[in-house]
Amino acid sequence: MEVVAKVGATIGWSVLGVVLLYGAVWLFDLIDPIDYQAEIKGGNMAAGLTQMAVVLAMAAIIISVIIT
Repeated sequence: MEVVAKVGATIGWSVLGVVLLYGAVWLFDLIDPIDYQAEIKGGNMAAGLTQMAVVLAMAAIIISVIIT
């Protein structure tokens, strides 16, 4: 039964992390006036790197909060 509880907790924390990451990226898109999705579709490499950096930074913050 202990294994089932750990698997359930892992799934729960994973879902929470994904929801928080999606919310953080959505909030960044809302605050920043640049339409990154359109820029990325247009081939703007700098916009893609910026979006990647935002996702990695938010993921690092969310992981450190969940683990602590």
